Amino acid sequence: MSETERVALAATPLSKLLRTIEPAHLAASTPCAEFDVRALLNHLLYWGPSLVGAARKEAVPPPAPTESGIDLTAGDWPAALDTHLDELATAWRNPAAWQGTTHMGGPTELPAALVGGMVIGELVVHGWDLARALDTTPTWDDDLLRYVHDETAATADQGRQLGIYGPEVPVPPTAPLLDRILGITGRDPAWS
Repeated sequence: MSETERVALAATPLSKLLRTIEPAHLAASTPCAEFDVRALLNHLLYWGPSLVGAARKEAVPPPAPTESGIDLTAGDWPAALDTHLDELATAWRNPAAWQGTTHMGGPTELPAALVGGMVIGELVVHGWDLARALDTTPTWDDDLLRYVHDETAATADQGRQLGIYGPEVPVPPTAPLLDRILGITGRDPAWS
């Protein structure tokens, strides 16, 4: 699988989920303790421009907290999220997005391939969070999950230090790849 297609592959199940969300789902809990469905959707929208900017080597700071997300009571949020996912996939399809260094919403330069891996992990893990809140199970390509597992395992300690991941949840080494990814990020794969 080409690295330039990974973001699109990670985004596809999330894009399908968006079409199933109804207003009654917005207050539902997710496996990510800090987010209900509404907050998770706003989180994805809040960081969207920075993640697209990272692929283009543009430092796009996230909006001020008062500007985060959109009005989820209006009918425009599914289209806004779909547009974001399309822009994200398009930006990361460019081979140059994966080369050199870039910024992710701040002044610190990071290896572009590291940021690309973080973007893919964000889509898979938060896609799973959203799917579980909606009582469904998403699926991703095994090659993509293997990539996400390796990237997540390599940065897990740093992610925990930054408060991005919770304490690791023990998962058997023979468990499915997605379950192992979730355990690394501090999520219980059996959450319901």
